[in-house]
Amino acid sequence: MSKPEIILAIETSCDETAMALVNVQRKVKGVKYKTFEFEILADVVASQIETHRPYGGVVPSLAKREHLQNLPIVYRKILEKFDPPVGGRKFEIDRIAVTIGPGLEPCLWTGLNFAKNLAKKLKIPLIGVSHLEGHMFSNWLPSIPKIRNSKSAIAFAAIALLVSGGHTILALMQSLTKWKVLGETRDDAVGEAFDKVAKMLKLPYPGGPEVEELAQSVKREEQGKINFPQPMIYDKSYDFSFSGLKTSVLYYLRDNPNTPKEDICYSFQKAAVDVLVHKTMKAAKEFKAKSIMLCGGVASNKTLQKKLRAGSRELKAGFFVPNKKFNTDNAVMIAAAAHLGKKYSTKKALPNLSL
Repeated sequence: MSKPEIILAIETSCDETAMALVNVQRKVKGVKYKTFEFEILADVVASQIETHRPYGGVVPSLAKREHLQNLPIVYRKILEKFDPPVGGRKFEIDRIAVTIGPGLEPCLWTGLNFAKNLAKKLKIPLIGVSHLEGHMFSNWLPSIPKIRNSKSAIAFAAIALLVSGGHTILALMQSLTKWKVLGETRDDAVGEAFDKVAKMLKLPYPGGPEVEELAQSVKREEQGKINFPQPMIYDKSYDFSFSGLKTSVLYYLRDNPNTPKEDICYSFQKAAVDVLVHKTMKAAKEFKAKSIMLCGGVASNKTLQKKLRAGSRELKAGFFVPNKKFNTDNAVMIAAAAHLGKKYSTKKALPNLSL
């Protein structure tokens, strides 16, 4: 059993200003899997949804402004939970972890500069963390937020599907420190496609949950009226492409303006989810995966979860998805990546950092 580590994590890659204080400890070392215990001491997220909603998407200059305003406020809230000591116990922060990429460059620099100044003031080490690794390692976080918990059931080899507004990545994990990207999107990320289709339908931002809600409202007998293309579903590679699907929706709406929004949402979601599931299960079979993991903002989609869970059951593989709270951008996952993942220099932000 390793020494516990108290990490203050900071996340500002896009439009969420997040900080968390996490006590993490490695409990079991093994070849096939490892067990960790995460105790979330404080977790604060300041959302910018209302700021960006009128624009139908994130405006980088506004996001930077909000981060500048929110970071000191969020840090004070963390301190309020930290002092007096949490649960009567006194803690000392061992190090600070900050997201250095990928993300919007102005936002990344805002968080990075704040973290540098804070680390200098507190005289503790500072490390850079990958936002993408944060999403991957969110599967090792407690299933119930703020509860001390261990998870040991994730066995390797594992297939990880990372789906968000900025990324669609399929990766093979052989261990916590050894993985490779099997495929990724060649154009739009699936979350971006959801948001753009929502914008076409004049649905509120963020559009993904709105599209899902309308799709779920379609009665069984009304399903399948529209057959949108499923790009690259049978392509030999593990890459994705959602630009063509998005364009098909645009042209369909142009030619069929009176089609109910629910039907558009159902058919679009089915096309997108079927591609994701098909490629994930294909990879799981090829690499004889013992676990299948889903993560990222789009991981909250219930249809995607349901189909991947069913496919995993057929392969007798474990299926894992983080608590909804940890699917969206948060700092708890950054703390997990700081402990389990790669450590990056904090000399500069890396907006195009890859997995």
